[in-house]
Amino acid sequence: MVDEALEEELQALVGRPVGGRGPSVAPDPVNQPMIRHWAAAFGDDNPVYVDPEAAAQSRFGQIVAPPLMLQTWTMPTPALVGMAERGGSPVAVDGESALSVLDKAGYVGTLATNSEFEILRYLVLGEVVSATTVFESISEEKQTRMGKGRFVTWVTTYAVDSGEVVGRQTFRILKFDPSGVSV
Repeated sequence: MVDEALEEELQALVGRPVGGRGPSVAPDPVNQPMIRHWAAAFGDDNPVYVDPEAAAQSRFGQIVAPPLMLQTWTMPTPALVGMAERGGSPVAVDGESALSVLDKAGYVGTLATNSEFEILRYLVLGEVVSATTVFESISEEKQTRMGKGRFVTWVTTYAVDSGEVVGRQTFRILKFDPSGVSV
């Protein structure tokens, strides 16, 4: 049986910002130390990320950030105190979101299903990145191996300080009710 009130509440959140705060602005501009650490952590030896001379000779003409660092620049510094009470969220979230509404309705399990990036251009040193995230869709209830659940999709649009959009990320999770699943 479909809970019409829940369905209406969830669909009203589609197209609205996640968290209600507006754009998330990077705490730091794109910078060489973070790029160097990222490249080292992933074993990425591409010289356009760390070698100014090689980068100057490349199609970019300067140091660029690895494209999948896009999300990294706008990640907030986590507030460790209270993280468990926030359901694992690194920062407090303002107001209702699809995730909190689903939690209250019993869909307390979360499983990431997929993430896709669209990179429009590489970032260069000194740019400040902002991210705006909106809920794209919330599925009707589905029966899955994890239990009854709903797929929630949001899209984050990344822009630099000039307003130019440089990329997008689509992220999808399954919010499910684990009470009917035996492990």
